[in-house]
Amino acid sequence: MLAPDRIIAEFGSYLKIERSMSENTVSSYLSDTALFFEKSGCDPESVTSDDIAGYFSSRKTITKRTQARILSALRSFFNYLILEGYIGSNPCDRVDSPKIGRHLPDVLSVEEVDAMIGSVVVSDWKGLRDRALLEVMYGCGLRVSEATGLKVSEIYFKEGFVRIVGKGNKQRLVPLGDMAAAALKEYLQARPEPADYGDSDFVFLNARGAPLSRVSAFKMVRERALSVGIAKRISPHSLRHSFATHLIANGADLRAVQEMLGHESILTTEIYTHIDAGTWQANILKCHPRKESSATAAL
Repeated sequence: MLAPDRIIAEFGSYLKIERSMSENTVSSYLSDTALFFEKSGCDPESVTSDDIAGYFSSRKTITKRTQARILSALRSFFNYLILEGYIGSNPCDRVDSPKIGRHLPDVLSVEEVDAMIGSVVVSDWKGLRDRALLEVMYGCGLRVSEATGLKVSEIYFKEGFVRIVGKGNKQRLVPLGDMAAAALKEYLQARPEPADYGDSDFVFLNARGAPLSRVSAFKMVRERALSVGIAKRISPHSLRHSFATHLIANGADLRAVQEMLGHESILTTEIYTHIDAGTWQANILKCHPRKESSATAAL
């Protein structure tokens, strides 16, 4: 009989080392898997699809999105057991995934983004930091963890790009616009020395001289939105989503936006860039070989 605690710990090492998953994803998968075995009392080698379905039935209050996340964690766990030769099939394969719609965060207009950034009082280094953080999250389309984890050594002002380490430790190069670059330079000139030498390469610091947390970034973004009267439910991801939407609306190539966002699948990019059908229709018809002007010329 496998001890759940031991095999879950080994599963965590597998996710980090062989799957190169982010710390947040690994933590979520391990937490969901451990809770399943704690509540179900099952042996990892004898779990059935009925056990998993029964577990979800006992947790009636969880959302479909949470259920989908848990199922994904368990599926990865049992695939690991198959890989290690402990079991022969995955019990999750006979459990239907919940149907969840596309979740699209509220989109900010360009004017709303400008208002949020303009609302920051830059009378001290903290104000300069907040303005630079907003400029970078919107101007580069970064996830909040990518922005707060940005290193000074990953900014290439002369070349005009930043190197981002995204999900799964995958690296990508993202163009750095003039306004974001200017805000970063001004902040870095005023930034105090980090409290710990090991944090000296982190761009964004808190009042104690430590790297700024994701929670602090969330709080700052929401405060800026409320300060200019934006009633939408805004988070740092809203800036990333708005960045992609504005690029597509202004004619940017979907593949280029996919590269900037660091999406493996272009289908994911399409979820974040839900421009109106009229814009897509105009672009397609403009490039179509059978448009009216071509047909008329052939007569």
